[in-house]
Amino acid sequence: MVIVLNNEHVLPADTYTVINKSIITEYDKKIITMLYQPIIGINSCNLYFLLINDLDKNEMISEEENHHHIINSMRISLSEVVVAREKLEAIGLLKTYYKQDKTGNNYVYELFSPLKPNEYFSHPILNIVLFNNVGKKEYEKLVNYFKMPKVKLSDYEDVTKSFDEVFESISGTYFENNLLDIKRENKSDIIVSNIIDIDMLISSFSKDSINKSAFTKDIKDLIIKLSFVYKLDEEEMKNIIINSLNDKLLIDKIELRKNARNYYQFENSAKLPTLVYRSSPKGISSSMGSSKRDKMIYTFETVSPYDFLKSKYNGAKPTARDISLIESLMIDTNLRYPVVNVLIDYVMKINDKKLSKSFVETIAGQWKRLKIETAIDAMNQAEKEYKKNKKIKEEKTKTTTKKEASVPEWFNKDITKTEITKDDENELKDMLKEFK
Repeated sequence: MVIVLNNEHVLPADTYTVINKSIITEYDKKIITMLYQPIIGINSCNLYFLLINDLDKNEMISEEENHHHIINSMRISLSEVVVAREKLEAIGLLKTYYKQDKTGNNYVYELFSPLKPNEYFSHPILNIVLFNNVGKKEYEKLVNYFKMPKVKLSDYEDVTKSFDEVFESISGTYFENNLLDIKRENKSDIIVSNIIDIDMLISSFSKDSINKSAFTKDIKDLIIKLSFVYKLDEEEMKNIIINSLNDKLLIDKIELRKNARNYYQFENSAKLPTLVYRSSPKGISSSMGSSKRDKMIYTFETVSPYDFLKSKYNGAKPTARDISLIESLMIDTNLRYPVVNVLIDYVMKINDKKLSKSFVETIAGQWKRLKIETAIDAMNQAEKEYKKNKKIKEEKTKTTTKKEASVPEWFNKDITKTEITKDDENELKDMLKEFK
């Protein structure tokens, strides 16, 4: 089995080496299970723990393994391994490096520590998605679990000794130490592509409306992440920023996050966003072909269901009902987004541009049971169903036509009353003599 992902061909026999870029503790594993698993799922967490176990006794670098080892250990398919790996990459726990040589495909997997609880619960994306995925009650349990206990120390005297009270400096031997290679805790942040034009956004403010030093690197990063998670454009973000300025005309991070969240909830019936996996685990075209079918496959694979649905509205915002239906397909049915795109296109073409909820869910359920995971598989199945239904319809039409041809000439017909002629009357009398 070969999994094609961009220009990368993943085979079970492909080798990999694990490198630990951090200091991963048992406490970190608990954070992974409690805070990360509700977002990335159990397969991704198990893959992370498996890669840790692959490390040698020094917990720094593993021996060379192949992907058969992962498949056999986790008891999942290679495509599921790739999906689990990509989720770890996206959330900042793993970096993947790929090299192809004469021996085959070789990978290096770098492991990073998870965010500490205080960093996680203040993260502009992870915190919101966790709340939405687990619900208010479970979220509050998680927050309380990681809270520091409060002890009243006002009645106590601080008698802690300082360093110089305990130690003194004396002449010692000279040594030189290179600290660059010493183990330390490393974390890899979530990387979000610039989905808004940050330079255009900044230039849209007048000099008097905002402090020139307001857009620091941290603020820009926060704006990009909030724009991603709440699907905000430049104009929407500008208005949110204006409402988040303090007395010095600087951007208040807390207000910015709160105002972005409030705006999203106002526009989405008080709901909060969640994350869905958007990359297809196999069958991704490495390049777009020239045929119409190739271009359609490329579109299905690279456009989000929301944007694809929006294109069907000629660029206008889809109705809340249709958006809710698409979210249900991706979250409840857990169909991959290229499959959802094909489903939208198929149903709207055969159902007079309408997305009938029961019809869509019936097809979605069938495709889920058939384990359809790629745009190509979904297109083939849609074509198969269309031909099957067309054949049934044609056979039904032929049967109906045949029945109508065999019925008496006068059946279900309008008969005009006419006067019988003398010759017809004589002919009729001759026929009736036989029955006397």
